[in-house]
Amino acid sequence: MATSLHSSSSCLAMALPSKFTSLSLNPSNSTSLSFSSSISHHYFSKGCLSMSSIQYPPMIIRRSIVCEATPTKKADSAAKRVRQSEKRRVYNKARKSEIRTRMKKVLEALETLKKKPDAQAEEVITVEKLIADAYSVIDKAVKVGTLHRNTGARRKSRLARRKKAVEIHHGWYTPASETTV
Repeated sequence: MATSLHSSSSCLAMALPSKFTSLSLNPSNSTSLSFSSSISHHYFSKGCLSMSSIQYPPMIIRRSIVCEATPTKKADSAAKRVRQSEKRRVYNKARKSEIRTRMKKVLEALETLKKKPDAQAEEVITVEKLIADAYSVIDKAVKVGTLHRNTGARRKSRLARRKKAVEIHHGWYTPASETTV
């Protein structure tokens, strides 16, 4: 089984293996290349073949064939980039997970405090400690670049608004009334 490449344009580019055993021009068709049957399709990703036709004035068409082998090994800098990005991904994933966990703890504590009918104002202190821990984790994530600063600000604001809503619900905080001028 022979594989042939036909080109309707003046230039043909195709990948070939660097250890190519047989390449022959088919005399019946001047734009065809034939390969031996022992070559399988997956070898075509290891090199580059380009064929271009050159026409000289007396109507003689000549073809030039160039085979080049491409390096299969990644550059050292690319491999280092892969290692660095994987390390950052794992680090950022852990930091974001910690942020979600801290926020969930604060929101659950606020929800139980809101549902408690005989809650005292001193019980907010434990929630404020949880909020301070969550703020600290969020600020560190923003500082190292895991979170965008607007995302960090939004999450901190969400916690503060929920705390304020619980304080208003129990009457521990009364918002100042807006005066119209």
